[in-house]
Amino acid sequence: MLDLTADVRTLTARLVDTESVSGGERALADMIERSLSGLGHLRVDRDGDAVVARTDLGRAKRVVLAGHIDTVPIVDNVPSRREGDRLYGCGSSDMKSGVAVQLRLAAALTEPVHDLTFVFYDCEEVDAERNGLRRLSRDHPEWLTGDFAVLLEPTGGVIEGGCQGTMRVEVIARGERAHSARSWMGENAIHGAGRILDVLRGYTPREPEVDGLRYHEGLNAVFISGGVAGNVVPDECTVTVNYRFAPDRSVKDAEEHLREVFAGFDVRVTDAAPPARPGLDDPAAAEFVAAVGAGEARAKLGWTDVARMSELGVPAVNYGPGEPTLAHTRGEWVDLALVDQAERRMTDWLTGAGGSANGRG
Repeated sequence: MLDLTADVRTLTARLVDTESVSGGERALADMIERSLSGLGHLRVDRDGDAVVARTDLGRAKRVVLAGHIDTVPIVDNVPSRREGDRLYGCGSSDMKSGVAVQLRLAAALTEPVHDLTFVFYDCEEVDAERNGLRRLSRDHPEWLTGDFAVLLEPTGGVIEGGCQGTMRVEVIARGERAHSARSWMGENAIHGAGRILDVLRGYTPREPEVDGLRYHEGLNAVFISGGVAGNVVPDECTVTVNYRFAPDRSVKDAEEHLREVFAGFDVRVTDAAPPARPGLDDPAAAEFVAAVGAGEARAKLGWTDVARMSELGVPAVNYGPGEPTLAHTRGEWVDLALVDQAERRMTDWLTGAGGSANGRG
């Protein structure tokens, strides 16, 4: 069980100390389900290692608050440790601090001004086909129905609009196999892959402005593989490339662009997730921005499940206490003052203390 009456700092540390690398979220999902099931104002449902809790108060609007409970692999950074206002540990920034805020809100807000849906889901940090929110959107779309959504992804306490799309492709250099003692009789595919790397080194990423927010694309090799044996000239070498693209391009546009960039090579798409436009002109998003008062919004330079919510017709933004530049790093940490701030801002908004957020004026 989790003590949801504990302060949000203590709860964040407890979550970090509970290992939940992608595919191994069962223990944490069990704890979340048991803790929320004891709250009389919530209905709790579960699918695999995703837990969804909802109020049913008959409010005019429903807000969805979502966060993933998995982390990237641990690298000697669990259990957590605290130094002043910094809490170090795997997932502290991405995004167990945001999940802690969700849990505190779920426990404390028995009479919110909007009906609330809290989504805690698995496998966000791995391939899109394993994503727990994707599974929920396919199998239980009614659980995700809402008028507006906030993904408590790490944003450093700033509202981040939309998200970039992501695509992984395998770019394959081919050659001809030969004995390494007679290498001139073949063609070394690993040597040929140098041309792929040359393309990547010379590539200039776009920085387009979309709906008033500036995005920064990226194209990078993330894996390389090839070779047959220590005495064989290889006939194939594969460079896996990750493309992060702005929301003015579709998945189809992104694929066409990569096939053009790597013309002359075989290109095979292995994973893709669409982007989401900022959507800050949506009335619900504008209300949230005004109520939370987190300063000027900026573009989300990564992929998040705002794209999934957008596909479901639910306008969504990213807002959470974690620092995005620390995500996935060995020395990951979260500023606990920002965790306190996020809980306070969200509470004010959802209880009507945030001014226009109560929808009554």
